Amino acid sequence: MGFVQIRQLGEPGDLGWVVEAHGELYAKEFGWDTSFEALVARIVADFAAGHDDARERAWIAELDGRRVGCVFCVAGGRPGTAKLRVLLVHPAARGHGLGTRLVDTCVAFAREAGYERMQLWTNDTLTAARHIYLAAGFRLVAQTPNHSFGVDVVEQDYELDLCPA
Repeated sequence: MGFVQIRQLGEPGDLGWVVEAHGELYAKEFGWDTSFEALVARIVADFAAGHDDARERAWIAELDGRRVGCVFCVAGGRPGTAKLRVLLVHPAARGHGLGTRLVDTCVAFAREAGYERMQLWTNDTLTAARHIYLAAGFRLVAQTPNHSFGVDVVEQDYELDLCPA
């Protein structure tokens, strides 16, 4: 494994890479259609159009200067709630703990920003991500079968209490 760094999103090309990487990888690995890429594009566009840097951040993981992963922390729909969004680690960089490092970075930021809880939405086919979320302390709070992105999926909602017990 070469030189790995996690940096804040903000270099030219970062936003487009997040959308492109999600669209290509999820189509290849899970057969998802472009409606998923469109969802990611909306998430990225909303972040780019205006976010509160004190409460919302995004990170890019790089391997030898090449983008290989990302995660976003955005404000949730309820006061005190953050959302972890668009976690991705490129297949070429998997197995080296980057997903865990990205999630840990996102959770630590949410705590520092004063959020009380963090939520995320995923699908049951994303097994490696689910293991990372559970290891970070997230708990499954809901799951719903659905037909999304051109395939049958089981949507899952997870939550993490950020306040010390």
